[in-house]
Amino acid sequence: MSNTAVAGKVTEKSQNPEKWLIEEPPTLTPEARALFEKYSKNPHHEVIPHIKAIRDNAFQIYPYPCLGRWAFLDLRLRQSPQYPQVLSRIKNGDRYLDIGCCIGQDIRSLVADGAPSENTYGSDMKGDFIDVGYALFRDRATLKTTFIEADIFDADSELNSLEGTVDIVHAASFFHLFDWDEQIKAAKCVVRLLKARPYSMVVGRQLGHVDARPMMYRFISGKPLFRHNVESFARFWKQVGDETGTTWKVEAGFEQGLDDYGEESEMETEEVAKGERWLVYSVCML
Repeated sequence: MSNTAVAGKVTEKSQNPEKWLIEEPPTLTPEARALFEKYSKNPHHEVIPHIKAIRDNAFQIYPYPCLGRWAFLDLRLRQSPQYPQVLSRIKNGDRYLDIGCCIGQDIRSLVADGAPSENTYGSDMKGDFIDVGYALFRDRATLKTTFIEADIFDADSELNSLEGTVDIVHAASFFHLFDWDEQIKAAKCVVRLLKARPYSMVVGRQLGHVDARPMMYRFISGKPLFRHNVESFARFWKQVGDETGTTWKVEAGFEQGLDDYGEESEMETEEVAKGERWLVYSVCML
């Protein structure tokens, strides 16, 4: 989950940080509460005050929707059909990279479920989020995850050290930050990081649209961002494969539409367009 890499600039005037800010956190899922109590060892009564204090401080520095609307508490990877496979593979030695990891909540979820943290990597454009993650989960002294501050498009970034060594990439709320051509470029960078062998995998969840189209957003200046449907996402990975000499099995589907949520939903914003959906996907190298 990260909105910390953007296709265009997030402008001060149009962003209006307060519109993203929900003061109180939602009711924690049992999985999220267990993460903060058992993994981070917070007493039950301190969990919410601790989360809120860390979030509020972080939002003052980087007022992104993922922080303001508590999206980092969703632990979306756990909800993926591929989660059991991803967890099992990391336990068996596979190398996992979370691109646009934000504060690293999905990495912590995997580690709490038994994944060896030394097999996990996280990358984000905003290195400060790495420190926020350590503060939130209180694991700086114990977590062996390698975090890399990097831009996926930077040819000289430290991500190059992982080239051809990664088995699984988690790219949630990532590709949807770009137009079609930039998504192709980003996906080719991801493919370069993966091992060139069957079962190398990319999993994630991102905004899509039933009609597959470019969309403009008032809080992002610059070019339109492309929103996939299931069919365009398959075409997208066919093009990626053609340009990288790889072949992919694509599985994708829509979750509930954003416009189907009630008026009081945290997802209801004026930037949400009718027809937008969450696209959940996995692509596996053949």
